[in-house]
Amino acid sequence: MRARRGEGDRLREEIVDATEKLLIETGSVDAVSIRAVAEAVGVTPPSIYIHFARKEDLILEVCERNFRALDAVIELATCDECEPLDEVKAIGRAYIQFGLEHPEQYRLLFMTRTPALDPEDMRERIVGVSGFSRVVEAAQRCIDEGVFAPGDAFVIACGLWSGVHGLTSLFIAKPTFPWPDRDELVEHVLDGYCRGLAPIEASA
Repeated sequence: MRARRGEGDRLREEIVDATEKLLIETGSVDAVSIRAVAEAVGVTPPSIYIHFARKEDLILEVCERNFRALDAVIELATCDECEPLDEVKAIGRAYIQFGLEHPEQYRLLFMTRTPALDPEDMRERIVGVSGFSRVVEAAQRCIDEGVFAPGDAFVIACGLWSGVHGLTSLFIAKPTFPWPDRDELVEHVLDGYCRGLAPIEASA
């Protein structure tokens, strides 16, 4: 019997929900199988394959969903009327806040091994929906307006990502460490990174 209109989409969402829950509970991509997902949803494995040809596609769908949520948060931090340096820092703060408000999803996205993708697939399926392109654009604005010294905006964005990821992952993994004031530490890291990118005469 054919599924009624909308039932297929609803089942697909239930499959993705169950997969995300299993990934969070196990903390391991390897521990999540199509059979386990099917049991969690209450369907047979072939029902999963109707929507996802491979387990890797299902895992990536979960990642894309959460990357879209992160992208929405980063988008709110961007502003055409903002000073470019303020925008870069706002994006950094937004990224950290997202991680702290969604620690399990953050672990899944950035602290768990995910299926390998070829570079073109990675750019098409992940980079475009992860908010990272917005970081590159903000870095390019800083270069164009002379706030940052001439350089590769992609490299600068990767450096910023590395810095805020380091803070976010440490805050999540080591909550009992005697951290200084969190907001003060975040500003210290962002200010230090941005000062290092300023033209020599400006930083001097």
